[in-house]
Amino acid sequence: MGAYERPRLVGRSFDVADAAPLLLGAQGSITGWTGEAERLLGHAAAEVVGKQLADLLVREDAVRMPRLLERCRADGGWSGLLTTRRRDGRPLRVMVRISSAEEARGPSRWLVLLSELAEAHGWDMSRIVLEQLVARSPVGIAILDTDLRYVWSNAALAEFGGGPPQARLGRRLADVQPGLDVEDIEAQMRRVLATGRPVVGYEHLGRVRSAPLRETAHMMSFTRLDDERGRPMGVYYTVVDITERHRARGRLALLDRAGEHIGRTLDIGRTAQELADVAVPDFADFVAVDLLEDVLRGAELPRTAADGSGTVPLRRAGHQSVSPGVPEAVVGIGDIASYLPGSPPIRCLTTGRPWSEERLDPLAREWAADLPGGREATFLELGLHSVLIVPIRARGVTLGVTTFFRRRRHEPFDRSDLNLAEDLVARAAVCVDNARRYSRERDAALVLQRSLLPHRLPQQDAVEVAACYRPADELTGLGGDWYDLIPLSGARVALVVGEVPGHGIDAAAGMGRLRTAVRTLAALDLPPQEVLAHLDDLVARTAHEEGVPEDGEGASQAVGSGCVYVVYDPVGGRCAMAAAGHPSPAVVEPDGTVTFVELPQGPPLGAGGPPFESVELELAEGSVLALHTDGLLAPGAAWAADADREPLGRALRRTAESLDLQCRTVVDALVPARPQDDVALLMARVRRLGAHQVALWDLPRDPAAVAEARRTVVRQLERWGLDELAFTTELVVSELVTNALRYTGGPIELRLIRERSLICEVFDGGVTAPRLRHPRATDEGGRGLLLVSQVTQRWGTRFASDGKTIWAEQPLAEARA
Repeated sequence: MGAYERPRLVGRSFDVADAAPLLLGAQGSITGWTGEAERLLGHAAAEVVGKQLADLLVREDAVRMPRLLERCRADGGWSGLLTTRRRDGRPLRVMVRISSAEEARGPSRWLVLLSELAEAHGWDMSRIVLEQLVARSPVGIAILDTDLRYVWSNAALAEFGGGPPQARLGRRLADVQPGLDVEDIEAQMRRVLATGRPVVGYEHLGRVRSAPLRETAHMMSFTRLDDERGRPMGVYYTVVDITERHRARGRLALLDRAGEHIGRTLDIGRTAQELADVAVPDFADFVAVDLLEDVLRGAELPRTAADGSGTVPLRRAGHQSVSPGVPEAVVGIGDIASYLPGSPPIRCLTTGRPWSEERLDPLAREWAADLPGGREATFLELGLHSVLIVPIRARGVTLGVTTFFRRRRHEPFDRSDLNLAEDLVARAAVCVDNARRYSRERDAALVLQRSLLPHRLPQQDAVEVAACYRPADELTGLGGDWYDLIPLSGARVALVVGEVPGHGIDAAAGMGRLRTAVRTLAALDLPPQEVLAHLDDLVARTAHEEGVPEDGEGASQAVGSGCVYVVYDPVGGRCAMAAAGHPSPAVVEPDGTVTFVELPQGPPLGAGGPPFESVELELAEGSVLALHTDGLLAPGAAWAADADREPLGRALRRTAESLDLQCRTVVDALVPARPQDDVALLMARVRRLGAHQVALWDLPRDPAAVAEARRTVVRQLERWGLDELAFTTELVVSELVTNALRYTGGPIELRLIRERSLICEVFDGGVTAPRLRHPRATDEGGRGLLLVSQVTQRWGTRFASDGKTIWAEQPLAEARA
């Protein structure tokens, strides 16, 4: 026992729940006096410390004290009844226990516990009665010294783990019960020792020796023991089993959390995942939610789950585990979950009744069938030992099954757990069925929506983009706002945001037509003002040809639409833009400053009016262009040029971890969950191509310049590590430079751009577009552009005020990879 000696106790165990402790020296003098002793006998510490204990006893017991001390030294302790004399002179019958508190190589000391004997209905509480009370008490009690080592404990404490009282003496809690959260419990004890304030109602979870597989809950209380000078002597604590109350409280908390977290959206997969997330880890260690394929599609369901062949088409809709990566799952979310015929999941699905197994056969194979690669595993390999399977039923129809497993928790599922699981699944089943019905109504609208807005914005070196779209029609998710990113020649990009009046399917149809027209016009490489002019003519002509219906809807929906068209060139950082009845873009500088472009407003599309004008500005690298519809400026009202832009400016000044998050944050800050107007926001962080990505040469008007241009290009490709493109690039340069020398006048420039593709451009002073010819076999020329079109990915022409540029692109090997 180290520095402690094991006392040899006489008699049966002694309950110290209400005992008053004090300390005696070797000869029976009082060396330590506690507040409990003062309350019991009425003597203050200053009055008794240093006196003999015999001085506090009646004469008959005082003469016995020398013999009792001799017996204590021989037997290691003594217990029995003595009569004390209170401070007011009244005698008090007490039960006494004396045990050794001697330390190795230290002076002898005795711990004395005094407990008042209660009298009821005229009879004395004898030692036998008190010992029965102590032996049968469910409350565990222990006393520890200031080093948190056990000095004494009762027999009931052994039921909470740690062994009998004798095995605890001189040891710490971590020595006798290493599985507990010892650090936290000892922290509570040290706090009591330091402050003197008791801790009552501290709850702790653990396992006891009598039920090692069952998690139990204990309530502990800690109180400090002081000597006659008020100095801490130690701490004693009591332990009470509150397992049933803890489990009932846990069940109610789980159901409350299920009501809060399950069914927050009308998404079937998310609802299934929410069920799994709620159940792990407080109820189960691994949960799998499998739904019928018809449920996930939002289709009508048959009354029976199995088809004529006996197979059940299930898919994994959600799962969760206490282990990272969900290693217990043999199928992934969204994959087919096939089970063996007659297996418990299939029986539950077909009968609509739950199934449970407290102890799974560890060597049995799990129930999944048709796994990739013939993968099979036993429950022992998966670490699963107890299971509940509950069918997901709503409105009399089975939608799927939920399987609950336990792995780390040694306690098996019982009947109360099955009832709780049925309550959880029943709540989720109604949410899943509501989501299924909603999905069925929404699917048709979503098909149209996917065809109108870009599935994803193409990645470009010129800009990093993020977009957010929030329609006013919550049911269909359709509206008239749209956005687009269109790659142009020369590594440039076009950014477009537009808005068609109205909401719903009619507005979406008009938006789809406009978006298609814009992409077609963008392919012509026209300046922004010319793109809008052509678009305006198209809308006006279409409305005239198709007429305006009396209800003002239909084909003419695009009349009065707004649009802003922006072209950004990453080589020089120049940006050109024009607007038709649409809010001007905002620019967020790298330092966070927000400005709005002073952009001349053209008339809405199809309305007629003055010509469109464009502005051009240079953007610092890292600046963010924010193109938006009027829903961010004046929700629910018609947009006006003088609309208040300050709220949008404040929202754009807020930083975020990513551009995508910033985009969503801006919309969330300015737009309610159910907006009155459609909202679209397209944010683009501009980049510049480095000097090492662009090479530019001025060529003389000399036929010898063709050969020099080829050699110059080959050397540049070698520096870029693009030797595999040397042959085709020489061919392209030769043909384009030759055409410029032969058919045009003025200066000639050759430019190579290394971006996601290799771009070769030749500028000349000509104003006529080259024409791709298909020469006959006997023709001596006319094959140049035909060869260029065959060896490159795409080619084209764009015009400027002082000439034209013919360009051709070749994909890079890393881009293809």
